[in-house]
Amino acid sequence: MTDTPSDLQNIVEAALLVAGVPLTLDKLQSLFPEDSRPTRDDLLAVLKQIENECAHRGVELRQIDKGWRFQTREKYAEWIARLSEERPVRYSRALLETLAIIAYRQPVTRGEIEDIRGVAVSSEIIKTLTGREWIREVGRRDVPGRPVLYGTTRGFLEHFNLKGLDELPPLAELRDVDKIAAELNLRLPVDEPNAPEAGGDESPEAGASGHAEPSADAADAQGRASAARDRTSDAAADETTSLEARADDEGHPAAEL
Repeated sequence: MTDTPSDLQNIVEAALLVAGVPLTLDKLQSLFPEDSRPTRDDLLAVLKQIENECAHRGVELRQIDKGWRFQTREKYAEWIARLSEERPVRYSRALLETLAIIAYRQPVTRGEIEDIRGVAVSSEIIKTLTGREWIREVGRRDVPGRPVLYGTTRGFLEHFNLKGLDELPPLAELRDVDKIAAELNLRLPVDEPNAPEAGGDESPEAGASGHAEPSADAADAQGRASAARDRTSDAAADETTSLEARADDEGHPAAEL
């Protein structure tokens, strides 16, 4: 055990500040020599004290799964977001529907996801969710073909700021993916009718509708192309008029020229 409770609290605070990932009680205990390790109850008491002291600060101590981490409060996200030069990533409706089904129905197979959604699940969606470490293979269904079973990961809990799956919005209160996205503080693009299913993230250059706005160069090129078509059309009309005039002068109908 450390010399004083304040020393223990300072060590825990410092570790949480630099860790970058949630720290479990076992990980916090491993920071100390074996002959002076705090008990789990000691650490829980210190964590509770830190949580209370952060009650009126811009940061909070949050439990994620079996670990704890410091994070900024959601109410200050508008200001904190200005520190990042990157535009927020947007996810396709198809990707979020797939993720929601896995979160609520896990373990679930790809075929079962397709039965619920009514459309095929793009391999790119599974690849994206796996690559972001939001889902993983948790086994295989004991049926012919032994399809892979998918479930969420600790990374999913960390990203969506959930202590556990029991903090997911109650399914009975939700009607579609828009409400799920709102509960999880996600931004959805507006899907274009009859558009093909997106396999992953929407382009970061996309506007609120989820479609990329033309650049100034592209708009200028389109303008030049339109003007060229107009000039070509005018030239063709002038040439037709000229041919008709020559035909009248020579006594031949224009259709024969």
